[in-house]
Amino acid sequence: MSRFPQVWASEEDHLRAARPEHPVFYFAPEVLARTARRFRNGFDGLVTFAVKANPERAVLENLVGAGIAGFDVASPAEIALIREIAPKAALHYNNPVRSRAEIAFAVEAGVASYSVDGMGELAKLIELVPMGVEVAVRLHLGIPGAAYDFGEKFGEGPAEAAVLLRAVKAAGFTPAMTFHPGTQCADPSAWARYIEACAAVSREAGVRLARLNVGGGFPANRGRHLPELEEIFDTIHLVRDEAFGAEAPALVCEPGRAMVADAFSLAVQVKAMRSCGALFLNDGIYGALSEAPLMGAVERLRVVAPDGGLRGGAPVARVLYGPTCDSVDRLPDPVALPGKIAEGDYILFDGMGAYSTVTATRFNGYGGYEIATVRGR
Repeated sequence: MSRFPQVWASEEDHLRAARPEHPVFYFAPEVLARTARRFRNGFDGLVTFAVKANPERAVLENLVGAGIAGFDVASPAEIALIREIAPKAALHYNNPVRSRAEIAFAVEAGVASYSVDGMGELAKLIELVPMGVEVAVRLHLGIPGAAYDFGEKFGEGPAEAAVLLRAVKAAGFTPAMTFHPGTQCADPSAWARYIEACAAVSREAGVRLARLNVGGGFPANRGRHLPELEEIFDTIHLVRDEAFGAEAPALVCEPGRAMVADAFSLAVQVKAMRSCGALFLNDGIYGALSEAPLMGAVERLRVVAPDGGLRGGAPVARVLYGPTCDSVDRLPDPVALPGKIAEGDYILFDGMGAYSTVTATRFNGYGGYEIATVRGR
């Protein structure tokens, strides 16, 4: 038996042949490789993939094949997974709160960089991490522009960050800084303001930064107009040079959503139609659509009949319910779908590669899925 998976020409071809009654993710390695090239060609620094967005082995192996040599890891399990797949990859442990056992595991695995956002956490690193290793102080400004604010949980304000940066330097670590503008950030100026603030913190602390991690937050196409990745890259490069001048640090980024989202589509089947127009699907917010209450439903979708043909008809806004016996299992807003949709049809959501497979639960016995490989779109 071949170790290579069958590659389907399109999602519609697979649906026509298989007629699945469970959710199916369609993975397009060519799309993933194309996005990786955009980051590697457009970003002036080290590109690391945030494993938390999608830790499927096929994703990680294809990223390594596409030249991604660094990974943002958040736990010993993610560290072990990457070490198994890419033993020589650079690992950046940017979950800033860790137990001593987790730090010891990371040291043994040769983690290259750690983030920190408090003196208590720095004390653990001083105790366990060899001098000379990179330690990045995480800054938080609370800038709007993202789907939600990561800084409520992580990061120090500028004054506290300056104190912490001095302590990092005094402890013998290689000093760096990091920030995260927030997931699905649609405003390039958010990166600009963070970079300017990092430069100000560096000057206040009297510490030159070896590297600056500009985080993730790069937006993926969910159906609305967003800035192109290259526009954000250009802003980062320009403001880095202006803010730091001759002492400009090397750059790192840690895309998750923007790297992997477009490489996957999700097919869910219509199980039932109510007289009011509402639809019951075989997946919902306890499964692959778990982000919908936070992010809103993905607006890039198609409806495919069991024979593989696309459904048409004037759009009708419909309430979509998941399969579980829980009344909150519904998408937050009605979704416009072709008027000729019928029971047994499939709704294909595009751009579903991030925070979908990894967050799906098995509540009520639902949540199982298949992954099929398709050619690039």
